[in-house]
Amino acid sequence: MFGLGGQELLIILVIVLVLFGGKKIPELLRGVGKGVGELQKGLDEGKRTIVEAAQTEEEPKKVLKS
Repeated sequence: MFGLGGQELLIILVIVLVLFGGKKIPELLRGVGKGVGELQKGLDEGKRTIVEAAQTEEEPKKVLKS
């Protein structure tokens, strides 16, 4: 995971605990989770827009003959 071992993750968790305190960590993680969820929704919407644009480009253009 990101090139970090168990000891590095443990040190990071201890630092976060000291900086934010035990009561703030659930709040902090909840905010991070919401942010990740919003990012995922945005990415999905972007993918959908690209797919729809590609599909409309693939449809043959109808030319009226007079």
